[in-house]
Amino acid sequence: MALEKCQAEWEELEKEFQQLQETHKIYKQKLDELTNLQTICSSSISKQKKSFSDLKHSFHLCKRTKNADELEIIRNIECQIKERKNVFFDMEAYLPKKNGLYLNLVLGNVNVTLLSNQAKFAYKDEYEKFKLYLTIILLLGAITCRFLLNYRVTDEIFNFLLVWYYCTLTIRESILISNGSRIKGWWVSHHYVSTFLSGVMLTWPDGLMYQMFRNQFLAFSIYQSFVQFLQYYYQSGCLYRLRALGERNHLDLTVEGFQSWMWRGLTFLLPFLFFGHFWQLYNALTLFGLSRHTECKEWQVFMLALTFLLLFLGNFLTTLKVVHQKFHKNKDKARKKE
Repeated sequence: MALEKCQAEWEELEKEFQQLQETHKIYKQKLDELTNLQTICSSSISKQKKSFSDLKHSFHLCKRTKNADELEIIRNIECQIKERKNVFFDMEAYLPKKNGLYLNLVLGNVNVTLLSNQAKFAYKDEYEKFKLYLTIILLLGAITCRFLLNYRVTDEIFNFLLVWYYCTLTIRESILISNGSRIKGWWVSHHYVSTFLSGVMLTWPDGLMYQMFRNQFLAFSIYQSFVQFLQYYYQSGCLYRLRALGERNHLDLTVEGFQSWMWRGLTFLLPFLFFGHFWQLYNALTLFGLSRHTECKEWQVFMLALTFLLLFLGNFLTTLKVVHQKFHKNKDKARKKE
C-alpha cells in the first residue's frame, strides 16, 4: 500500500513536471519575443530622434522665410517634437539601456531597468524608506557623538556611515533615473559632493584643527538631519496629494532642497533651508580661518572649506532660483486675472 501511494504521488509529480516544462518553454518563447520587441522599440526611438535632429536643422534654414503661415507651421511642428521627446522619455523608462559612466564603474554593464510599474514603485518606496531610516540613524549618531561619546573611534564610525549613506544614495538615484525618475540638476550633484565631503572628513586625522571644528560639524549634522526629516515628512504628503491630482509623476522623489512643486504648503520650510545653507557658508569660513592657523598642517582643512563653500553656493543659488521663478510666475498669473 505504501509503495502504491508513493508510485501514485510520483506519477502526479511527473504530470506536474511535464506541465512545468511546457510552461517554461512558452515562457522562454515570450522572453525572446519581449527581447525582440525591446530591440525594435529602441532602434525606432533612436531613428526618430535622429530624424528630429535633422528636421530641427532644416527648420533653422526655413525660418529665414518671412511667410507667416510657414513660420506658424514650423512652430507647431517644433511644439509637437518637444512633446514627442517627453513621450520617448516615458517609453525608454521601460526599455533596457546602457548604464551611465557612474553605474558602469560601480555595477558594470548590468541591466537595471525595471519592466513593470509595480517593480518601479516598490523600488522608489524602498529608496524613500532607506532615506528616512538613515536620516533618523544619522540624527541619533550625531547627537551621541556630540553630547555623549567624545571619542575618535565613534567619530570615525559616524563619518563612515555618512560616506556609505551618500554613496548608496547616488547609486540608487542613478538606478531610479534609468527607470524614468526625473531627478536632475543640482540636487543630484549635491549627493556626489556630500559623498566627497564625508570622505575627506573620514580621512582627517585627529589633532588640534580637528578638535576645533568637531563640535561645530556635529551640531551642523544634527541640524541637517533634523531638517531632512522635516522635508521628508512634509514633501511625501505633498507629493501624495499632487500624484492623486495627476500633477506629479509617480516616480517623483523627496529631495534635500526646494523645487517648484513644493511651493504650495511647504514654503514654511524655506527659513530652515536658508539657515542650513548659511551654516554651510559659516563652516566654510571657519575652515578657511583654520587653514591659516600656524598649527594647521592637514590638507583636509582647506579642501573641506572649498567643499562646504561649493555646497553653500549650489544649495543657496538653486533654492533662490526656484523661489525667484515661482514668484514671477505667480505675479504673471495675478496680472492675467486682472
